[in-house]
Order: sequence, then structure tokens, then C-alpha cells
Amino acid sequence: MAGSKSLFDEYIQQEVQNAKGVYFPVKTGILRRLLTREAYCEDLHPNPEDEFCMPKVGPNYRIISEYQQQFADALKMSQHYYEGEPIVVERTHPEGYRIINGHHRWAAALRMGQRKIPVKVVNLTHEEDVRKILANSTHTKRAALDLDEVLFRAEGPLESALPFPWSRLYKERLRRGVPALFHFLAKNGYDIWLYSSNYYSTDYIQNYFRKYHVKVTGVMTAIGKRANAAGDTGKNLEKLITNKYSSTVHIDNDMVLLIDRETKEFREFPLSGEDAAWSQEIMDAIGQIEAPEKEQTP
Repeated sequence: MAGSKSLFDEYIQQEVQNAKGVYFPVKTGILRRLLTREAYCEDLHPNPEDEFCMPKVGPNYRIISEYQQQFADALKMSQHYYEGEPIVVERTHPEGYRIINGHHRWAAALRMGQRKIPVKVVNLTHEEDVRKILANSTHTKRAALDLDEVLFRAEGPLESALPFPWSRLYKERLRRGVPALFHFLAKNGYDIWLYSSNYYSTDYIQNYFRKYHVKVTGVMTAIGKRANAAGDTGKNLEKLITNKYSSTVHIDNDMVLLIDRETKEFREFPLSGEDAAWSQEIMDAIGQIEAPEKEQTP
């Protein structure tokens, strides 16, 4: 693995070829995710959908060299191995893990002869998961919200922290009024889809909201990063979701945007931007959206 660029490229392509028709991602229970902090480098498999594995793009050897230097510096400081940002992985059948984020760190570890490297095991939402969710849903309306920019907050009016021991597991703080808003949306027939640029496990987010007595329909994490790494993957998943619903409301910090898929029309409902009034203003906007439908109902 420490040889020339061409030899390492050949190794990557051989790994990808070996995985075809054999390996697929499987869900990992929360206890195993919590306990798995590192993995043998040889048990990590490159993701064939990532640019790292595409012959026309391939590994960036400048980045790999920079990580190799970090590994060398860690050894000089008497660390057993690199203890920086963990590689994000999914467990795979029949064995090992598929790399989601961190191919260049993995490559550097291999080329440095490292046996183990820190990992973070996650469960992502895949196409088969999305299709199952949509098939089981009877709703024609969707509410879409961003976890990082809208729902999780560091300050301002917040929901009460979860009681111990859940507060040790779920450290994110939730914007005040979100559970009441989600209850209102569900009552009015909306599926709730959450989006994040971070590598959260989908079941982690779903279980988090259950602690606040509400249910979310679907969770799409690291979509932007996955789309950049894997071409149109993120776009295809979003198109699959969008085509299910006749209308979607995008809820932001200062606006509710209604998009009608059939007519291509949209309506904007500005919000005041006051945190204390945020959830109620959204409910009022949804009430305006629902009013015409209720008037037409015999």
C-alpha cells in the first residue's frame, strides 16, 4: 500500500470490484454504535459511489500526504495512532464497514502501516428506506425543515433538556415550540421530513424526537455532502420524495414557503423573526394554507 500511485489506485479498484454484488449496508444498533470507536483499517471498504473510487477523479495524493504527516506527528507525540476526526462509516454485510466520509484519512493510515483508525458508525437513509417510507405514507403534503439551521439551537428560547440519562446521549438542544409545531403538522396531515448537512444516524434523530413525544417521517442526513461525493445521489432521493407529495411547505427561520407541485405555484408567508413567536406564526401560516381546503370540504 505504500508503493506508487498506480499501485494504490489498482488496490482501490480491486476493493471496489470485490464488493460488487456482495457487500451492502446494514443497520447498526445504538449500543454497538456507541461502543465502536475504532476499527482495523483492513476492515474498512472504499465506497464505490464516492469520487475517491472513480478512475476519472480518484484519490488526491496531496491530501493523503498531509494526513500522513499528521499521523507521523502523532507518533512523535507518543500517541499510538492518529486520534483526530473519526472516519464516518456504515456497517456492511458480510463484514466490515463502508466508508462514508474520510477516504483520504483511511488511505493515509494504510500507507503509513497503521492497524487501526478512529471511526464513527452511522445509519444513513438509503433509496430503499425512502421508497418504504413513501409506500407506507397516505399523506399528500410534506413539511421540510433543516435540523442544523432551524431546529437545533445553541441559545435563545429552548425546550427543556431531556432528563438523565437521555441528556448524556442526546446533547443537542431543541428550539422552543418545535414539538408543538410537529404535533400540529401531523394533526393536519403533513409528513415531516428533516434535513441535515451533518452525519447523524437517522434512527438517532428519530429517537431524539420521540423523547419529545413527536414523530418524524423521514430524516435525510449529509445529503449535500453525499450528493457532492456521489454525483446525483442526493438529487435523485429528493426527487423521489418530492414526487410523492402534491404540496410541500419549507419552514425556515423567517419564512414559510408553500410549493404546489402540480400547478408549480408558490406562496410565501413571512415570519417576524422573533423566536418566541416562531412556532405560533408557522401554525397561523399553515392555517391560512389549510383554510381554502376546509372551505371546499362538504
